[in-house]
Amino acid sequence: MRALARVLNQEAELVRSAVELGEEEGRRVARRDPFWPAQLTALTAIALYLALPEKLTIGPRWLLPSVEGLLVLGLIIAMPNPAMQYSPRRRHFAISLIGLVSAATLVSLVLLVHYLIQGGKAGGHALILSGVVLWVTNVLIFALWYWEIDRGGPIARVIDGSACPDFLFPQMSDPRWAPDGWTPGFVDYLYVSVTNATAFSPTDTMPLSPAVKLLMTVQALSSLVTIGLVVARAVNILA
Repeated sequence: MRALARVLNQEAELVRSAVELGEEEGRRVARRDPFWPAQLTALTAIALYLALPEKLTIGPRWLLPSVEGLLVLGLIIAMPNPAMQYSPRRRHFAISLIGLVSAATLVSLVLLVHYLIQGGKAGGHALILSGVVLWVTNVLIFALWYWEIDRGGPIARVIDGSACPDFLFPQMSDPRWAPDGWTPGFVDYLYVSVTNATAFSPTDTMPLSPAVKLLMTVQALSSLVTIGLVVARAVNILA
């Protein structure tokens, strides 16, 4: 938690300078790493939550998705305003949204594991669907975490390219593998999340900071539980 707080504070100092860039320069920064893929990913994760059985959700099925949808809407509305886009409050707002979706997904996974251990009578198809939904949501949510955490977030990465990285991408090891001024985009972090969720460990991109190592550990363990217990049990029921 201290490592995460330090990252947030460093990013807040960096993004304050972005407000002084002006609207035209701010748009240039946004083009380097656009926000819409992350916003679309958050909306997809919310939609997947609605696909879960009601017994695996917290309270009414519509409650959390409605709150999360309002948070995403607030972030989208803030985008045209450079002062709001680069404000530390936007950053904390986004972190809160990701944390809320993460907590809801974790609770759903715990409820599903509990239901399986108690010998629930749900059919194999329902269990497979729940396992796939939770696994895909896991991939999407941790892609958002990595995108927001690495070097203080998407804005800070463009403003201060010399900041100490949280991930070591292959393009950073040899300049011949990427154009000048290359910075990772959301797709790069989505790929890291997919490989970590399938291999249960880093592949070509190495975690460097304690905060990222902790996040990757949590993702690998939750993915292992989802694949090993939920999906395997569902396949066994179908056999």
